Amino acid sequence: MGPFMDEDKIDLAAHFIARGRLGPSLIPQPPDDLIPKNVFEGYAVQAEVNRVLRIAKLGPVVGHKIGCTTNVMQNFLEIDHPCAGEIFDSTVYSNETELSLSKFSNVGVECEIAVRIGSDMLGLKGQFTPESVRRSVNAIMAGIELVDDRYEDYKQLNAPTLIADNFFNVGVVLGEELKNWQNLNLQSISGILKLDGIEISKGHGADILGNPFEALAWIASHRAKLGVPILAGSFVMLGSVVQTIFIEKPCRIDIEFNGLAPVGVIFT
Repeated sequence: MGPFMDEDKIDLAAHFIARGRLGPSLIPQPPDDLIPKNVFEGYAVQAEVNRVLRIAKLGPVVGHKIGCTTNVMQNFLEIDHPCAGEIFDSTVYSNETELSLSKFSNVGVECEIAVRIGSDMLGLKGQFTPESVRRSVNAIMAGIELVDDRYEDYKQLNAPTLIADNFFNVGVVLGEELKNWQNLNLQSISGILKLDGIEISKGHGADILGNPFEALAWIASHRAKLGVPILAGSFVMLGSVVQTIFIEKPCRIDIEFNGLAPVGVIFT
């Protein structure tokens, strides 16, 4: 086994993961030669996974997610850097959507700030900064990220394999967009997650890399370096301010950030 996966191995690894995402069975530990060994290989496999998923039935990629942006999530997953994934058109839901638990293996929810991008983030002037990304943000909204632990044992998997699988994402529920957001302080904003009306957990914008715009700068620079920049019209989920809550029975989840419209989802 050489130091790098060749194109054939990347294809095989991608089909292995895509099958798990599309099929009823859980994703086992991949064979050794199909495990991406570093972050670069992880994103190479992800690109192919997402090509397969797009064609299979999930539709075009319309959004981006950042995982592992908070200390609480980095400790939970034992990964010390942010990770990026893509979100497909058919998995974007609006406020108050009802979803059947039978669609998922072991679904969880996260309480997130999301942004709608108004201008292409090509990165032609070098790295993005928390200040420079503000110019590309058209609107801000609250969002629930839907994650699914569809692994026999995700703790056996390395970070590049989780990156290849879009880091647990299976969709998002987006709240109403706030176009006039310039006076909102994203660092001090607080987010609450409620289960059947009862507050379960709470976090602050500053929990996301110290500043949610820091997370946007990270993913915009990351995508520009890969040669697939974030484009106008897409949205970005900036990371969860609370630890993932896994849903065990039918319930209602609501998240509320001060200054943003609330957003809810009903699991049946």
